[in-house]
Parts: sequence; C-alpha cells; structure tokens
Amino acid sequence: MKQNLIALAAGVLFGAGLAFSGMADPARVQGFLDLFGQWDPTLAFVMGGAIIPMALAWMLQRRMQSPLAVSKFSLPGTTQLDRPLAVGAVLFGMGWGIAGLCPGPALADLAIAPTAVLPFVVAMVAGMALHRMLPSQH
Repeated sequence: MKQNLIALAAGVLFGAGLAFSGMADPARVQGFLDLFGQWDPTLAFVMGGAIIPMALAWMLQRRMQSPLAVSKFSLPGTTQLDRPLAVGAVLFGMGWGIAGLCPGPALADLAIAPTAVLPFVVAMVAGMALHRMLPSQH
C-alpha cells in the first residue's frame, strides 16, 4: 500500500510537471525537434531543469542502504549499450518526433484530448504487448 501511494504521488507530480511545463502538448515537442524551422527551446529548459533534481536523487540513492517503500533498489543490471537498446532508442525517438508524444504525456493527454491521442496509446500498448511476446534478447 505504501509503495502504491508513493507511486501515485510520483505520477501526480510528474503529470503536474508535464502540464505546467507544456510538455503534454505534442506541438511543443515537435517545435523543439524542428531545428531548421520554428524551433522552440522550451523542452531544452525543461530537460535542463530536470538534471539538477535527478543528480541529487542519484547522490542520495548512493548513500541509502535501501529505498523507503521496498526492500531493495531496482537498478539496471548493465550499463552496456547494445543493439536492442540502440534500436529501441531509435524507434522511441522516431515515434516521439512523428507524434510529438512519449508514454507519460500520452497518458496525460488521454484526459485532455482522448480522441487525438488514443491511436498513439493503442499503438503504444500493442508495442508493449508485442515486446512481452517476443523472445528475450538477453
């Protein structure tokens, strides 16, 4: 129960940040990616602003024996850049550039513009399901 409340609070904070920064608007994201047109630097400032609290969180995590709500940290098992990671990053970037959405803003936009974002969310869920059905690369 405690970890669900923490997850809910984190999700609400993340969603509020998306809404406040305007990053739930696909046009804002596409404007950031349009380097040779009407470039919008807003997303660069949002990303830059996220670096400081994340750096502090990593410093704090290194000093903690365990997280607050579960028995151990769930960290990636490797830092290796391999083919599946690179291909996934390229596919994510292409989808992000085409739709102007990634998973967090897409779910937030279901409350704002469900008809416009629903095809993206359906495709995203289908991709997640397909990934679970395919044999593991590791």
